[in-house]
Amino acid sequence: MSKRFLALIAILVAGLVLAACGGGGASSAFECTDAIGCVEVAAGAPIRIASALVISGPNTDLGLDSQHGVEIAIEFKGDVLGHSVELQAEDDGCSAEGGQTAGQKIVSDPSIVAIIGTSCSGAGVPLAQIASDAGYAVVSPSNTAPSLTDPAQAWKPGYLRTAHNDKVQGAAMADFAYNTLGLHTAAAIHDGDPYTEGLANAFREAFEAQGGSVVAFTAVNVGDTDMRPVLTSIAASAGGAPEFLFFPVFTNECAHLATQSLEVAGLENTVRGAADGCFSAAAAELIGSAAPGMYFSGPDLSFSGDTYTRFAAAYQTNFGTAPLSVFHAHAFDATNMVLSCVEQVAKQSDGALLIGRQDLRDCLYATSGFAGITGSLTCNEYGDCADAKIAVYEIQGGDYVSIWP
Repeated sequence: MSKRFLALIAILVAGLVLAACGGGGASSAFECTDAIGCVEVAAGAPIRIASALVISGPNTDLGLDSQHGVEIAIEFKGDVLGHSVELQAEDDGCSAEGGQTAGQKIVSDPSIVAIIGTSCSGAGVPLAQIASDAGYAVVSPSNTAPSLTDPAQAWKPGYLRTAHNDKVQGAAMADFAYNTLGLHTAAAIHDGDPYTEGLANAFREAFEAQGGSVVAFTAVNVGDTDMRPVLTSIAASAGGAPEFLFFPVFTNECAHLATQSLEVAGLENTVRGAADGCFSAAAAELIGSAAPGMYFSGPDLSFSGDTYTRFAAAYQTNFGTAPLSVFHAHAFDATNMVLSCVEQVAKQSDGALLIGRQDLRDCLYATSGFAGITGSLTCNEYGDCADAKIAVYEIQGGDYVSIWP
């Protein structure tokens, strides 16, 4: 009896050892061979993605607009490979500190597959570094700073974007000012953020290439409320007061520059220009009666097609408003790119998934001809994926109305 009992125990132990070593078919299918690791999604568990967007403070409209786009993409997509999709929403604060905090929180959770974010390029620089080091993929719907997809500057492996590169926007605004408005002298103001400085510099380079003269290139501080000193300095530039003043900064600083520039001697006839960081219902309200004679560059929002018709209806139904800012469709496309690649690279076994992090990155960088609301998206090796189209707007009756091209 004792010998038979011992033999039975030996058989049971052997079975346990085989199971622990992955001897079964289901377990061996889940051996992670990815170079930078895998995310395992258990049977019945959701696929988890995170967003890192500005959802508090003066630039909330910018981030919430994108978050709504992410949420609608998840709603429209439904289950992915038999799993629901769950969103963990974090706040990028539209600052380097906010991007760092959001990034560290997200990568501390190994169940998160990818990140949609950030809203602001200043937050994107640290988050891209943190996410890259941890092996995550990041797709931003609204980072536009040229540095973020420049390998000599801030680009990190795993970072991509569906937003345009501001080299395109800067050139478009320079073309509009020089050739359409016929203005040949300009000044530019930024606030030191990678987005604002990058766009201001892209405008300067393109305006000078057109044959124009930039008489001043200067900065204000985030949080400044009295812009008169810097505006007075610009009015007294050695090259004379500029015909065009471009300040691609965010909501509060933009509104102060827009209103106070009308009060500064020498700038009474200067045409003012801003960009998509100042494109929201909140910004339009703050600018108020100073809006006439001011222009805003940003992505061309003349979307069409059945998907956008459904999207716009869902946005109104779900959130009780028309889109709040300009990157909702870019966020929708970014989310769908990620989920499409999950479908392509995930291994399946007994209802569970294994998603290789390098496989996911490789799939995203290989994106070609992806049909999005914003156009046909094709990514280059450094993550520029946008089908970039820029328009110029005026505020008319509180709404941003496209006037060019």
